[in-house]
Amino acid sequence: MGELPNAVVKRLLVKHGGGLRVSGDAIEKAVGAAEDYLSRLAVEAQRAAEADKRKTIMDSDIDKARARLSGGL
Repeated sequence: MGELPNAVVKRLLVKHGGGLRVSGDAIEKAVGAAEDYLSRLAVEAQRAAEADKRKTIMDSDIDKARARLSGGL
């Protein structure tokens, strides 16, 4: 089981999915996908912080990480 609560992911899927119902399997897949993305985001943000010789991930590091993950850099 993932670390993200299924209820939160389900609520987001319903909200952004036009109010459609979401199957349990779809929720589990979405939780896995979200956790995978957040893991990759954290690694990239860590790299950005360390490149700036910091021990704290800042919002700018998240911005840089998002750009890298989306192919922007």
